[in-house]
Amino acid sequence: MPHAGATPAIRPVHEQSWESFSRNWQVDTQHAFHWIRAALRHPLTPGSLVVAISSGAALRGSPPSGGYSGAKAMIRFLAGYAADESRRAQLGTGFATVQPQLTPATELGAAGVAAYAHRQGIDTGTFAAALQPLLTPAIVDADIARLCQDTDNQDEHREYQLTGHGLHAMA
Repeated sequence: MPHAGATPAIRPVHEQSWESFSRNWQVDTQHAFHWIRAALRHPLTPGSLVVAISSGAALRGSPPSGGYSGAKAMIRFLAGYAADESRRAQLGTGFATVQPQLTPATELGAAGVAAYAHRQGIDTGTFAAALQPLLTPAIVDADIARLCQDTDNQDEHREYQLTGHGLHAMA
């Protein structure tokens, strides 16, 4: 599973520089900002849905990865702000934020799994076993495609967690 963001520096906050700590803000959050801004400035067909990929770290933090979780949380906020602006301008564009679960199926996720396993003093296989069923590219593909087919919730911000069990709406 490729990802469109920067791989965070995997080390505790006190071992980060500002540059390593803010890397995900400069890449991931900036990418989402420009994408969402363009969707509002150049309106899409009413009923369109803009999907912003965040991370489960936005909900729980991520001590070994610097500013990663904060950058991903800001993506959630941006999508919510955009839904409000769409509603105010009556654009009919919905926004969804998806927070995928950590998975060793990506290079980024494998580094995260290794960091958390090391932090807990266990091997990566044991840590990954707790994530079963693992989130896979097939699950991501199918659930994001299904999400994009739902055009009933215009001008709304919907949030989802995505795990090996699939997409689950957050309350």
